[in-house]
Amino acid sequence: MAAVRFTAGILVFLLPAAVLSYGFPAALKLERAVPANHEMEISQLKARDRARHGRLLQSLGGVIDFPVDGTFDPFVVGLYYTKLRLGSPPRDFYVQVDTGSDVLWVSCASCNGCPQTSGLQIQLNFFDPGSSVTATPVSCSDQRCSWGVQSSDSGCSVQNNLCAYTFQYGDGSGTSGFYVSDVLQFDMIVGSSLVPNSTAQVVFGCSTSQTGDLVKSDRAVDGIFGFGQQGMSVISQLASQGLAPRVFSHCLKGENGGGGILVLGEIVEPNIVFTPLVPSQPHYNVNLLSISVNGQALPINPSVFSTSNGQGTIIDTGTTLAYLSEAAYVPFVEAITNAVSQSVRPVVSKGNQCYVIATSVANIFPPVSLNFAGGATMFLNPQDYLIQQNNVGGTVVWCIGFQRIQNQGITILGDLVLKDKIFVYDLVGQRIGWANYDCSMSVNVSATSSSGRSEYVNAGQFSDNAAPQSVSLDIVGNTLMLLLIMVINMFL
Repeated sequence: MAAVRFTAGILVFLLPAAVLSYGFPAALKLERAVPANHEMEISQLKARDRARHGRLLQSLGGVIDFPVDGTFDPFVVGLYYTKLRLGSPPRDFYVQVDTGSDVLWVSCASCNGCPQTSGLQIQLNFFDPGSSVTATPVSCSDQRCSWGVQSSDSGCSVQNNLCAYTFQYGDGSGTSGFYVSDVLQFDMIVGSSLVPNSTAQVVFGCSTSQTGDLVKSDRAVDGIFGFGQQGMSVISQLASQGLAPRVFSHCLKGENGGGGILVLGEIVEPNIVFTPLVPSQPHYNVNLLSISVNGQALPINPSVFSTSNGQGTIIDTGTTLAYLSEAAYVPFVEAITNAVSQSVRPVVSKGNQCYVIATSVANIFPPVSLNFAGGATMFLNPQDYLIQQNNVGGTVVWCIGFQRIQNQGITILGDLVLKDKIFVYDLVGQRIGWANYDCSMSVNVSATSSSGRSEYVNAGQFSDNAAPQSVSLDIVGNTLMLLLIMVINMFL
């Protein structure tokens, strides 16, 4: 790390020789607009520096990385979550990664009925707007409140004139609260360097009430991180500030404790196939055309998968399993059972089709393919549609992980299907892509810089503080500016 020395009115960088060889000066004079009497609050200085910091980052752009923990396995966790740092001073909040909703919200200090502890062995926190020097409530008249009106993500509380929200999720749980604006701290990879503790002002929810599964402590988290494409989503806010591209990617590990990679940027992998997003939908809807088992298309009317009147196929990391309508579920289960009936003993457990197996499922169960518009196919291994339930006398019971949805023409592809694959959500091109992948391996991530160039980051498995173990880029520029930003971070 470069050493830093302060003198009167001059900020001196002791730069490494490699940097000096590019012709950069070793000393920079910075003009500081501090009053002559030096009577300026530290909070004012920090606020001004953060504003400048934001402008510096905006001029650079880059890849924003979030750490991922959790697993798809419903008998272990049944969700993937990440850690965010919010407020000044920053506090850690663990939030579920959810592509099925738009808004980031965390439990508020005044929350009624919110869980106090978590079975996930994480420390739950409560956001207190009064304890953060950079937090401000969002009023009804604030233009930012209008970002979520059309998508029903925001409304006005006539009692206190605060921009408010009420959400109901598909599992029957719900939350309500009000919006605040505060600092989100994150790690950004720009040029050839990591910029830790970067900041941006974002609007998020402060939950004052929760119901349903949200209040259960067995797998409680601090909130939900919505990755939808509406105006209130963090990815939309950061993109509008020029801090992140309108594309994000994830690679969720299925085995060995789960975890994975989540970046604001495009994971680049030659085997990725893309399908168009269905336009004008509140979720990430795609056109599923057919399902094949062992290469044979199932006898399912294509209209079962059509998108209309709340029907269609949704990509949703906030859902643990996967769901099919009755018309698709029955032929799917029948095809799987017929394919393995000579090798396993089919049983029904709690209404689910299961199989008693004495060997590996990979050697018995057939491959499944989901066929989408644009010629894109998602190939499923047996572990992508089966769930291991228990052991019986030395044998293993596996059950169909796809669940039946009655009286609804909806298909939801949750973590069971999404794990062990790269997924790219290209909001500019309005498409979603995927490829089977070992998510414990490194990935290449691309982000379009302010100059229009594509920068490529080779990121290894991220550590607990979200810094990649190794970073290599094909672009060397911005080194001096990055050192300046890192110095600013040291004194905020």
